[in-house]
Parts: sequence; structure tokens; C-alpha cells
Amino acid sequence: MSEHLILDTAGPVATLTIDRPAKRNAMSYDMWSALPSLLDLVRHDDAIRVLVVRGGEHFSAGADIGEFSTLRKGADGAARYGEAVHDGERAIATLGKPTIAAISGFCIGGGCEIALACDIRIAEAGARFGITPAKLGIVYNFTSTKRLVEAVGSSWAKQILFGGEIVDASTALRIGLVNEIHEAEAVDARVRDLAVTIASRAQVSLRGAKAIVNGITDGMHEEDDAVRALYDEAVHSAEYAEGVTAFLEKRAPRF
Repeated sequence: MSEHLILDTAGPVATLTIDRPAKRNAMSYDMWSALPSLLDLVRHDDAIRVLVVRGGEHFSAGADIGEFSTLRKGADGAARYGEAVHDGERAIATLGKPTIAAISGFCIGGGCEIALACDIRIAEAGARFGITPAKLGIVYNFTSTKRLVEAVGSSWAKQILFGGEIVDASTALRIGLVNEIHEAEAVDARVRDLAVTIASRAQVSLRGAKAIVNGITDGMHEEDDAVRALYDEAVHSAEYAEGVTAFLEKRAPRF
């Protein structure tokens, strides 16, 4: 675990806070390495239905530059470091529960990688985004590049990766990098309301929706046995029975 990553739970919503303000929440090797274990805690806790990932003044300014001359030095060090980054990012992306990134300030490099690994991104109007491997002689990871292309399309992905320029929140919204932008004082409330709303929905529906959407973005063109199993799980679930009963009784379902 890392002292700079804090996992808190309030009811069905867990919050993972990147807490390294002295470094603008730059991600160290230890922080990347701690992500899989932290996400395992969320994955295996049935009481947690939604995960929010947030920073403070800044979401994350990216990699810890100080480690480029130490842990990330040379080809072997760079490969080992890249593997830790990839494993941390994958831990978020493969979580079978809805994830929301609450983005403030700088969301650069590895910070943007974490945000793109989340299902939904809500940003403050003053947030700034960038992915900067072209400034460092690094080739951006395939799966992270794929997520960027899925969010913004190939042309914008190329512009972001080729230029390494900073993108403002209004541009990020226009190109699909984020779902919504709000004034800074409204972001936390919006994220909290959205997380609570999602947590109140039928979990069997959310699991199925996330699996199918991810399957489509991974190249699936028609349903297969795994998708049909999701349908079957849903109609045989207690949540389906409760949803139908609540609809007929004209009341809110209790999932």
C-alpha cells in the first residue's frame, strides 16, 4: 500500500484519493504498485457498488519526474516502471464496478491515464489535460492508447499524443475526453449525486452493461454465449423480481 493513496467508504460508494499535494499528486512507482491491491479490496467488498477516484487541488500531474533518473533509468528500469504503471491502470479499468473520475486542476500523463481507465469523467471547468510521452521519448501503452482513441477518436488521439499539448476543460468536453464539466465548487456534489444514483440501480444490470460495452469496444460485433449468460443471470435475479414488482406497485425499487 502507499501512504499517498487513501481508500474511504461511505455506504455503497468508495473513494480513492490521490493525496500527494506537495508533488501535485504525481504518481510514484510505489503508488502505481499499490493500485492493484487497493482495487482488489474494492472488487471483493460486496457492499461497495461504485468507486470514485479523485485528487485534491490537482487530480494528478503525472509521473514523478524525480524517479526518471533513478527507478526509471535505462531500458530495464523503464520497462519495469512501465509494467507497474500498466498494472495499476489495468486494475482500475478491469474493476467490475462503475468508476467515476472527479477531475480537478492538472490531469496530465499518468493522471490522464488513470482518468481514462475510469468509466465516467466529471471535471471542473479549470481542469487541464495532457498526455506527454512525446516529450520524454516514450511510446504510450497500447491499452491506454486504445482507451484514448475510444474516448476522442483517432484524429484527436493523434493530436494529443503527437503534440503533448495541454487541453482545457471545454475542449476536453467537446472532444469526448470528459463527460461533464462544472464549476469547481459543484464538482464534488455532482460526483456524489451521480455515484449514489448509480449505486441505487440494479447491480445485475450494471455488471451486464459494463461487460457488454467493454466487449463492443474490444471488437465484439454480435452477442455470444457470454452475453446471453448475462441476460439469463438478470432475468433469474432477485433484482429483476424486485424491479418488476416495484414497477407494478408504482414505487421505487429497493435494490
